[in-house]
Amino acid sequence: MFRNIFAWINKYERHLSVAAVVGGFIVDSIYFDRIDIWQTQIVFLVYAIICFISIPLLHYIEMRGARTGWRPRWRGLVPIATQFALGGFWSGLVIFYGRSAVIGASWPFLLLIFAILIGNEVFKKYHERLVFTSVLFFFALYSYAIFLVPIYTNHIGTLTFLESGVAAVIVFGLFTALLRMVGKERFLTDIFHIRLGSLVVFLILNLLYFTNILPPLPLAAKATGIYHSVERIPGNYTGDTEFANQTWLARHLGLAPTLHVVEANSVYAYTSVFAPTALTTTIVHRWQWYDSERSKWVTRAAITYPIQGGRDGGYRGYSAAIMRSAGRWRVSVETADGRVIARLPFTIIFVDQEPLLETITLP
Repeated sequence: MFRNIFAWINKYERHLSVAAVVGGFIVDSIYFDRIDIWQTQIVFLVYAIICFISIPLLHYIEMRGARTGWRPRWRGLVPIATQFALGGFWSGLVIFYGRSAVIGASWPFLLLIFAILIGNEVFKKYHERLVFTSVLFFFALYSYAIFLVPIYTNHIGTLTFLESGVAAVIVFGLFTALLRMVGKERFLTDIFHIRLGSLVVFLILNLLYFTNILPPLPLAAKATGIYHSVERIPGNYTGDTEFANQTWLARHLGLAPTLHVVEANSVYAYTSVFAPTALTTTIVHRWQWYDSERSKWVTRAAITYPIQGGRDGGYRGYSAAIMRSAGRWRVSVETADGRVIARLPFTIIFVDQEPLLETITLP
């Protein structure tokens, strides 16, 4: 019976690998919540261990098989385990990177997931797949280290990002040493491409970081909104909104609302930003008005305040700006070095008298 099962697995290995990637996505979507809890770290650690073992193991099996002709029946399970772990890595990264920024900053990871699925069909030969999976493993390690290191250093910034790169390179160096140990001859034929691919990944992630495209992990916007006023009450926050006057899209899909305000009155931006326990940093509310004549966003105010990590719902805060221009506005919620966590677009229409407002409790 086992012989038939293993034969079926080997026959449909590439299709099962794709299913394993999808399986990793499903597991993460069910179980991932906070990035800084030990359960999440254990899941990522398991993914890393699986890749750390399964990729060299397949390398060893292929090397020995080429020399002796012997390959174990369960060989087909090894690439499936690798793809499951990589699928889990990518889904976890998309979940947390997606929470940490607007979609414009997360699209490279969505493209990479698509590339993984295509790669399972394109890179069929052993040498190609060894290079492909090894480079993807480095991408996963580096991307994971970017939001893991701040959890333990309790700060974010350029130094932390550089430390993340060093940590990823050290772990990947141990991984390549293991590849060399279990199959030196075949390793030497592929090491140049593995190193070249990893260098490209390293340069791309650094380019994304230093051009402020990479999301500001591990920060994440949990709740945001634009209100006529925001007030802090004991243990909570309330906001005044003209919910009844909004379009269906604004009410139910969270799209840009329209606020009817008296000229020179203030509008409030409320945000709840998650940060890991013990991490402290500064948040910036950058108020911008769109100048249609010059076709550019003009900053009208930049208000900063410190946040402290640990609260499940995020650290809550708000800012206000006086409305002296009607039209399109947005509030960019950023880190101190300009990385965008969220954007709150809205439209201002001046009226003689403000509409009837509804007071709600903010999350």
